[in-house]
Amino acid sequence: MNSTPEQSDDHPAGREVLVSLSRCDQKDARTVFDVLGSAFSSDRPAADTPVEAAGPRPTVWATTVDVTEPQAVAEPVRLSGPVTVDAQGGYWAVDRLRDHLTGAFAVSVVGTAAGDQEQEVRMRLENR
Repeated sequence: MNSTPEQSDDHPAGREVLVSLSRCDQKDARTVFDVLGSAFSSDRPAADTPVEAAGPRPTVWATTVDVTEPQAVAEPVRLSGPVTVDAQGGYWAVDRLRDHLTGAFAVSVVGTAAGDQEQEVRMRLENR
């Protein structure tokens, strides 16, 4: 079965997006994960709180979400500062994730890398 950019594959990779958060504090990471978790199933338990890594390196938080059936519409929420989000997955799935995030945040695409089957999009989330 061929898939189009408007629909997902039957294969899980066609509907899953790897989401990495960086350049933000722990509270803002939790806020973004809550927005994603309210609409999509995730490999992160709902009560899982992001933890800062010790040391001089920046902390990156990650989750994989299945964007097949959004279960809620995102409402605007507040961040204490901008959050950088890297989303990697199929074109349809990454677009659906970005569309969902625009309900909660002002979303700017600041970079992309395109492949044959997948894309990686770097977004900056800010308050609406």
